[in-house]
Amino acid sequence: MLQEAKYQAVKNFVDHPGGNKTRIAEKFTVSPRTVNRWIENYKKYGKSSFIHGNTGVEPKSKIAAETKEKIVSLYQGTYSGSNFAHFTELLGKYEGIHISEQSVRNILNANGIYSPKIWRSTRKRLRQEEKQKEKALAESGMAADSTEPVEKNRVAPEEGHSLRERSKYFGELIQMDASSYEWFGGIVSNLHVSIDDCTGRITGAHFDKEETLFGYYNVLRQILLNHGIPAKFLTDKRTVFAYTRKGEQDVEKDTYTQFSYACKQLGIEIETTSVPEAKGRVERLNETLQSRLPIIFRREGITDIDTANEFLRTHLDELFNDKFSMPINHTKSVFEKQIGGKEIDEETVNLICSILCPRTLIGQCIRFHKKIYKLIDEDGIQQNYTDHTKVTVIQTFDNRLFASVNDTRILKLEEVPAHAEKSKNFDADYEAPKPHKVYIPPMNHPWRYSEFEKHAKSQLHRIELELQKEDMFMEHLQDNVRAGCLIMGHRVA
Repeated sequence: MLQEAKYQAVKNFVDHPGGNKTRIAEKFTVSPRTVNRWIENYKKYGKSSFIHGNTGVEPKSKIAAETKEKIVSLYQGTYSGSNFAHFTELLGKYEGIHISEQSVRNILNANGIYSPKIWRSTRKRLRQEEKQKEKALAESGMAADSTEPVEKNRVAPEEGHSLRERSKYFGELIQMDASSYEWFGGIVSNLHVSIDDCTGRITGAHFDKEETLFGYYNVLRQILLNHGIPAKFLTDKRTVFAYTRKGEQDVEKDTYTQFSYACKQLGIEIETTSVPEAKGRVERLNETLQSRLPIIFRREGITDIDTANEFLRTHLDELFNDKFSMPINHTKSVFEKQIGGKEIDEETVNLICSILCPRTLIGQCIRFHKKIYKLIDEDGIQQNYTDHTKVTVIQTFDNRLFASVNDTRILKLEEVPAHAEKSKNFDADYEAPKPHKVYIPPMNHPWRYSEFEKHAKSQLHRIELELQKEDMFMEHLQDNVRAGCLIMGHRVA
């Protein structure tokens, strides 16, 4: 339109002599010299002199139609479900297509494809455009049975979850959770993750079939070996962390006492919450991993849990921490590197991340997980105790079995085979087994069942007090609601 206006002004000046060049220059905010150039070009080339030289010429930076078609095809096939930022990274890494995220967004939007992370306002606008409906009328803001104005969009204090500041130090607070998702095609598995609240850095990740104590022990093991002992865990109220009464009093199933007791020995505080917004950092992490990892696993051909865990151990920093976490060199780390004056090593972690189970001696043996074991000392000699002696079986993280007798002595468990390998009376090559020296950890560890029971009872008492407070709060809240409804003139059932 501007070029057309310039053309008409110059044409009128040339066709009707006596015009004012200065007025044309002021109208288009140019110098009189520029107006003289327009006039000369018009006299030589006519109207074509006002058409830009690049008109109709495709720019060199224009994305080819074949590339656009390939991008749409890849998103609908190999990389379906990924968000546009991640899809742009994958195009550059695997397909050799290096374009901006906004260009990818424009290409996909032009083909009716929108990001799975699209804003609610955009989704609402698109839905309204498709249905060709007018926007809904805004609420009047006046109650139907009252002349007093009502505040819009206000929520009750107990329902509000305001943003909070990050923790100050690295290792001050670790948020932990498990995400159940179809990570490998149609197979549902659970990814146990932990993230530092200060830096947003993933400190541990492990896949398992279910959300289990073993999965969280794997995450704890990664934290201890790679970083040290954190100050606090923030988790949800799963049975791994929150004690709930069970009809069957089996300590092996009371997983809360196992994980919390390990954390007690390390000096780690555990806080549980049933509100997802209270641990929003790990909840948002689960969403990010759900949108990214399945695409990468599909591209790398990963279809089982063991391969996925190995892949995470070697690529976790590249996939997440290097892209999204804050640098840790700007803040102080409060991770403890020692336990009782000793450096944290794999042997210490294997002993800490153990499971304690009470058993009773019958016939000088213990039955554990449908197998029979006998007690062996450091020299490989069987140790005998009277029947009905109480023993604590200790299953370490690396699946070694020990027994704590009377909380004073540690012995090794050796499986008793169902049948002898060779007969003493009928096999000529029979050799009597010789005792062999075995490694048994010293007694300076937290494997004392009396302390374990004391800890479990104290935790149960604390949980019961919290439940009583919650019940009192809910009763008080219901009374307030009834009173408020009566004031407003409503009848409460």
